[in-house]
Amino acid sequence: LKHNLTQQSNLIQVQKLFREVIAKIHYLCYLSINMTVEVQCEATQVAEVFVPQEELVAANKVVEEVEVNEKVKKDEEEESKPNTIEKSSSYREESNFLSDLKENERKALNELKSIVEEAILGNTLFKKEETNKAPEEEGKNEENRDTVEGKEEEKEGDLDVVEVDREISIWGVPLLPSKGDEKTNVVLLKFLRARDYKVNESFEMLKKTLQWRKDFNIQSILEEDLGSDLAPAAYMSGVDNQGHPICYNIFGVLDDEEIYNKTFGTEEKRNQFLRWRVQLMEKGIQQLDFKAGGVSSLLQINDLKNSPGPSKKEVRVATKQAVDLLQDNYPEFVAKNIFINVPFWYYAVHSLLSPFLTQRTKSKFVFARPAKVTETLLKYIPIHEIPIQYGGLKRENEFEFSVSDCEASEILLKAGSTETIEIPAVDVESTFIWDVTIVGGEVSYKEEFVPEDETSYTIIIQKDKKVSSTIRNTFKNTETGKVVLTIKNSSSKKKKAFYRHKIKKSTI
Repeated sequence: LKHNLTQQSNLIQVQKLFREVIAKIHYLCYLSINMTVEVQCEATQVAEVFVPQEELVAANKVVEEVEVNEKVKKDEEEESKPNTIEKSSSYREESNFLSDLKENERKALNELKSIVEEAILGNTLFKKEETNKAPEEEGKNEENRDTVEGKEEEKEGDLDVVEVDREISIWGVPLLPSKGDEKTNVVLLKFLRARDYKVNESFEMLKKTLQWRKDFNIQSILEEDLGSDLAPAAYMSGVDNQGHPICYNIFGVLDDEEIYNKTFGTEEKRNQFLRWRVQLMEKGIQQLDFKAGGVSSLLQINDLKNSPGPSKKEVRVATKQAVDLLQDNYPEFVAKNIFINVPFWYYAVHSLLSPFLTQRTKSKFVFARPAKVTETLLKYIPIHEIPIQYGGLKRENEFEFSVSDCEASEILLKAGSTETIEIPAVDVESTFIWDVTIVGGEVSYKEEFVPEDETSYTIIIQKDKKVSSTIRNTFKNTETGKVVLTIKNSSSKKKKAFYRHKIKKSTI
């Protein structure tokens, strides 16, 4: 009896913590924006949690209890990976090739195409405006006949026929299936997958999206100047291994009091924030090709470091509006949602919510603690596309390395090993530039210039020091020889080093 009471007490504590967490999760809403409605229905705020420091102790207790229960279900290999809870280091989106679709999926797509075709030709995709609510009856029969027979021209002499817009498009993709554009299938599949291939629900979602885009005046949003105050909070930068454009959401920026007041101080400013976030989404979509074998979604990186607290109500309200709006109108536009610098309490919440999510939903989320940020991002993004603040080689306003020479080489640093990188210096008065970054922890590192002439002295460019982040340095030689970079891994764990270099020869 005592044991049962203890279990019940623990359960009550977990439920209480769960309720407290859910009550504070609104402000991180748009971390998981653009996910399918499946995410919204199962756990709308999975990625929107904040727990203050005073609740960490309680969260730790929950995690300990969860881990005890999971030991029965998980093998030793899984238990040895506490710093990340992602399911797989690789991911593959659902194919958009018709030949890869299941029979029921092809059937649903064909049904939706038929409904969309009929709606466009029947001019019923949009709500009727007041001025168009009473068309003359004489033109109605001609319109219906034109819809059924799918004629390409209207009756020129009949002024009462309602004009049919066959050029209706979304994200630059024509929606009229009879035009034969393969991109139309890709777009329609997004709406079908968002509604689990329920044709009528998918069509209604498409109609609402088209109406919202018209009401929200999306057509002109890319040309609007919505200010630059929030530029550091969310931006597009680079592509991942599969070519997905990468969107970074940096939530620590919103904790700045000045930016907070400028962005959320009034309702007008909050509305501008919403429009700014939609504008960023549209800019990202411009980089997609919507081809069956191409890129039709984004990779999203969400940095939770120094995220604002729950006391900032305006952030919660504005971001909840953003997530609701973007989930409803941008279905299946995120291939993966990666959360970095994830605090410890986040894992407690994830463990509590995980049983309520389908595998499809869980496969779209990846979480990484601060110590595992670079290692996690490398599974999805090449090192030259990862920003230097996350352990990569990408710098803002890069002038030294271009697209043609930005890629890096990789060296495996075995436990207790020493590796060297040699850059030949065959021309005098050349300028050498190199980048080095270490993944996996601290190493000893030094830089030297070793002259070809044995009577000359070795030049110490950088004394031996401990490093664990990205390094860039330059050197100009006055004689032939080589630049030698020495990396020593004294620990018992293997690590990786990435490097790249270029040589600027003297123009004299």
